[in-house]
Amino acid sequence: MTEKSFGQPFSQISVEELAQRLSSGDVGIQLVDVREPQEVDIASIEGFVNLPLSQFAEWNQQVPSRFDAHAETLVLCHHGVRSAQMCQWLVTQGFTNVKNIAGGIAAYSTLVDPAIPQY
Repeated sequence: MTEKSFGQPFSQISVEELAQRLSSGDVGIQLVDVREPQEVDIASIEGFVNLPLSQFAEWNQQVPSRFDAHAETLVLCHHGVRSAQMCQWLVTQGFTNVKNIAGGIAAYSTLVDPAIPQY
């Protein structure tokens, strides 16, 4: 599944670009991790809000009040599939600057920070 398979477009950001943005202290970005809590316990990147897709019904109504629909929103998962689903949903909710983190935390661990465990 790629962003081209969805009706609404959104962009992608590489894990290297993500690392640059995080190290610069960019406070204008919103960071969302859609993995399961047990996945986050194994491997995580500081600053991400965990919204597990399996618990969508529990948090979806809170998204408009918790996040700015016009701020840059970066979405993370294990490899990039679930985060792409979340990006698509955010776009349908009126979010205007959504980016999928290509390759997910697995790519981040491989290409940026090998101290983050693989699973």
